[in-house]
Amino acid sequence: MSIDLEEPLKALANGKRLRILDWLKDPGAHFRPQADGDLVKDGVCGVLITEKLGVSQPTASEHLRILADAGFITGKKIKQWIFYKRDEKEIAAFKALMRTKI
Repeated sequence: MSIDLEEPLKALANGKRLRILDWLKDPGAHFRPQADGDLVKDGVCGVLITEKLGVSQPTASEHLRILADAGFITGKKIKQWIFYKRDEKEIAAFKALMRTKI
């Protein structure tokens, strides 16, 4: 079975998306406290990611969608907001796959 690497590689080929993944490694160090949801347990609200990234909400949403479609992050809805965190299991699987391909 062949695994398609195009989507994950495209997701990583953007500096803003790489920054998001880096910030989500240690959300407490990179984001202010949020009213709803725990930064570590529930993830970071998309609004905070948008603010820190310094882009419009639609642009941030597109970056987050691409990362989610590639399997690098997951989203969890709390009230009307989506909270994002890294999917460490999928990231580790991608890293292992890349070691076998290179």
